[in-house]
Amino acid sequence: MAGWLREPHNRGLVILALVIVIVPIAFPSSFYFRIGALIFISALAVTGLNILMGLAGQVSLGHAGFFGIGAYTVAIGPAHLGLAPWVGLLLAAVLAGLLAWLVGRPILRLKGHYLAIATLGFGILVHMVLTNEAGWTGGPDGMPVARLVLFGWSVKGSQTWYWVSGLVLMIGVWGALNILGSPTGRAFRALHDSEVAAGMTGIDVARYKLLAFTLSAVYASVAGSMIAFFNGFLTPDAAGFLHSIALVTMVVLGGMGSVFGGIVGAALLVTLPQLLAGFHDYEHLVLGLIMMGIMIFMRQGLVPGLVELFGGKGK
Repeated sequence: MAGWLREPHNRGLVILALVIVIVPIAFPSSFYFRIGALIFISALAVTGLNILMGLAGQVSLGHAGFFGIGAYTVAIGPAHLGLAPWVGLLLAAVLAGLLAWLVGRPILRLKGHYLAIATLGFGILVHMVLTNEAGWTGGPDGMPVARLVLFGWSVKGSQTWYWVSGLVLMIGVWGALNILGSPTGRAFRALHDSEVAAGMTGIDVARYKLLAFTLSAVYASVAGSMIAFFNGFLTPDAAGFLHSIALVTMVVLGGMGSVFGGIVGAALLVTLPQLLAGFHDYEHLVLGLIMMGIMIFMRQGLVPGLVELFGGKGK
């Protein structure tokens, strides 16, 4: 056990578990459980996006599209196809992964801003479909989502979703950390450094880029399904451009390539608007200044910057 804890990644996982368990002691109301659940769900999507951007070095400005696919699949499945909600969740993950594999094959041949625009177009396309297909999705007005039921247990309430989303995040982070330390993770990092050099060493560049894109889509889909169940209602904004930008911002603020940095970035971007609500008309100004300050003084992101400042190592 002591040897296992010597690994920085494992220590980080234990710290995350302790934070999830201990922090609720200080919560004065169920509202804080709701904020916590929103942080965990966003952090799950960001963890997947960090695999794509931070490890593999690929850009995606339309990742909320996969988030929306996951969310609307669990809404449409029970409402129109008679599927059990949990079946819709599994179907959403498979659908997002398959779609990412199909879409990724042509667009991942692009690089830099060309890739960014292509992924942006994908996200806009998903948003348009969800908005215009009112017969299936409810259109701009949105649609209700059936409650998740597991083995006769109805998953409802902010406190319940805090623990469920925290557990799912732990599983997602554990998976990402295992990828990070595997040959696949090393291949991803080689792509990030130089696709040409990676190809020269025998790495199948196209295959690993597609794998990173597909994995990140599955993470986003599961997060989307969870937010749909949690809120009980959906609008196409779940797949909107601004949501994609928010996910990218969480990755960059926390630290690209840092799994725990992504979680911190998600926590920061979810909680700051709540903390700054007292500034009223100046809320967005203060939020922007804080984000600019982090990027100016910690260009690698918050967590890598703090790690460098205190002389530590790890992701």
